[in-house]
Amino acid sequence: MAEYKEIHGTKIRNYTTNPDNPIQGEVWYNETDNVLKFQYPNVTAAGSWRTANNMNLARARLAGDGTSTSMLVFGGYTGPSGATNKDETESFNGTNWTEVNDLNLARGQLSGAGASNTSSLAFGGAVAPPFNAVKTETEVWNGSNWTEVNDLNTARRRAGSFGIATAAIMMGGADSGGNEIDNTEYYNGTNWTEMNDLNTARYFDGNGAGEYTAGLAIGGNTGPSVVTESWNGTNWTEVNNLNTGRDGIAGLGTQTSALGAGGSPLRAITEEWNGTNWTEVADLNTGTQSAGSGGTTSSGIVAGGGQAAPNIAATEIWTGAGTPQGAWTTINSLNNAREGMSGFGIYTAGLIFGGEIPPSGVTGDTETFNGTNWTEVNDLNTSRRTMGGAGANSTAGIAIGGWGPSIYDNTELWNGTNWTEVNDLNTGRVKTQNAADGTSTSAIYAGGANPTGTAVNNSETWNGTNWTETNNLNQARYNVSVSAADNTAAVAFGGFEPPYTNRTESWNGSNWTEVNDLNSSRDSMGRGGTSTDAIGFGGASPAPPSNRFTATELWNGISWQETADMNTARGTTGFGTSTNAVAAGGSVPPYTGVAEEWTVPGNITKTISTD
Repeated sequence: MAEYKEIHGTKIRNYTTNPDNPIQGEVWYNETDNVLKFQYPNVTAAGSWRTANNMNLARARLAGDGTSTSMLVFGGYTGPSGATNKDETESFNGTNWTEVNDLNLARGQLSGAGASNTSSLAFGGAVAPPFNAVKTETEVWNGSNWTEVNDLNTARRRAGSFGIATAAIMMGGADSGGNEIDNTEYYNGTNWTEMNDLNTARYFDGNGAGEYTAGLAIGGNTGPSVVTESWNGTNWTEVNNLNTGRDGIAGLGTQTSALGAGGSPLRAITEEWNGTNWTEVADLNTGTQSAGSGGTTSSGIVAGGGQAAPNIAATEIWTGAGTPQGAWTTINSLNNAREGMSGFGIYTAGLIFGGEIPPSGVTGDTETFNGTNWTEVNDLNTSRRTMGGAGANSTAGIAIGGWGPSIYDNTELWNGTNWTEVNDLNTGRVKTQNAADGTSTSAIYAGGANPTGTAVNNSETWNGTNWTETNNLNQARYNVSVSAADNTAAVAFGGFEPPYTNRTESWNGSNWTEVNDLNSSRDSMGRGGTSTDAIGFGGASPAPPSNRFTATELWNGISWQETADMNTARGTTGFGTSTNAVAAGGSVPPYTGVAEEWTVPGNITKTISTD
């Protein structure tokens, strides 16, 4: 048997605490805690769907293929009865959909195959009305235009398909009379060739999974069908069934690792195939059928779909189990434990200031963080708690409003050494420790509480000299969190209205608009990032079993996704980005100085019992 040193190249070493940069799989002895420890990458335990930007045109029974960062959708139907043929094509770059040149033949119930938004194949389908006007036409996409190429041998609609633009498989479907078809055709980049038939004739209304020599036909209408068939480049073989029979499934992945999502009628069900069996996994957020799909079981995409009105424009991205994700690591604590403080900066150059330090009370204490240690520096001129803060790094920022013992409207400017009083807010308020963000010359400050403790919806922007009142939040709340790069775009989330809320609003420089909510209602969350790429962590609410949270959520400009928890539950403050952030201090209770660093991708350190 190989020894540890032979596997990892080192013996088990002793450290006073933990090594600075342990090798993956390395085991060490922590002399302070008197335990063995090891580190491993933090990965997702299970797959999940996340909402992305909608397509420009909602439509049913379209086709689509590619990946989660490079997808093409085309064709489909719109209208109350789905009777309007569409030729529109849209390209997805991982964030946004862009309309590009149209198909030559408008149609729905068509099929597609392709590797990306620059190379795709559209074939078959039907022109409505009537829906039995089935087609053989095939078109190839070169990244700019569609070109007609050689036709299918058998006209059909609602077929299944997989592969790429130069090597595609089309199987099953329905003929002009609505009868199920079992035949298979292969496209080699020039011509279609008839191949061996499916074992069970049926139509699919959605993609299969795989490539032209190794694919899957998933479900179908017969029954509805639970049947799965595997293709080896020559023949179809029946394999283990789906758990839920249905047609209109959006398939993606490979012959040995696939997803089947959605299905008729507008289902959210998702099943994952491991090469042997199907297992139900996390549902889509929006039920769909006959959608475009592509990608892998690590990173997949489903877009559009439906049968008739309402047509669907929703896009969802799948992140599979085992995908690297961020993790929180406990780092050196603040010099002074406190709560109600504020902060700004980046994870290697941040600032924490103010708050309440027991038993002395409200403080102006300021500490800088250099990525490793906290250092006490010059205090605020006015000691206070629950104020706002905004700044790009530890050398320039502002402290705003707050309380102690009265409500303040004053603003102080930090230059890396000292705080200087500058022009005041228009409206003083409290309970805003995470309610501001931006820079020392361009910041936004939203929400808070007035002298009676009532939540307000005031919003003000800072231009480096003066505060200007702007359009208010839609919902008054205090202990709201705000992420922004400057005063032209921001996202405000959570807070207390009452009650505790998961409400999220987006700022475009003029107005606040309600968008998708947090997964958990809470206030006093630490925050970081920008209006389209933010992180929210920790927080408080009265929800059992604890009124403090470890939960962390990531915002992509469209939706929130839960990710790895903090180590210490608390209402907190913080700074940084969605990939590198710091949480510092807060109320556990009692007050704490504990600090944690968020890193993507992250590692988890575990203790090995030596009992």
